[in-house]
Amino acid sequence: QVQFVESGGGLVQPGGSLRLSCAASGFTQSYYGMGWFRQAPGKEREGVSCLDSADGSTYYGDSVKGRFIISRDKAKNTVYLQMSSLKPDDTAVYFCAATSRTFGTLSVMNYEYWGQGTQVTVSS
Repeated sequence: QVQFVESGGGLVQPGGSLRLSCAASGFTQSYYGMGWFRQAPGKEREGVSCLDSADGSTYYGDSVKGRFIISRDKAKNTVYLQMSSLKPDDTAVYFCAATSRTFGTLSVMNYEYWGQGTQVTVSS
């Protein structure tokens, strides 16, 4: 059974940093593309960043480019999202997800497995 345990969310002031973790069990994460998504109240879920399974290329949504970094630790079967220069607009529930597609994609519909989400709140 595929399961994700997300952690690292919380309350942070604008300009601060957080690192989200997504530990997987029930499958080998390195065989899948992994993505981070977020959903703010009243808004659709959007792709934040992804890492493809083919060559480890990374992709970012326009709103987080230059501020967020996705990475993977194969030995720990864990994917991370380092978030810096956080803004109030980054407030959302963040989800990790896995896709069997070999190309990088930030489209929600391409992901088969999802975590339960972790809340990130950016506020002074």
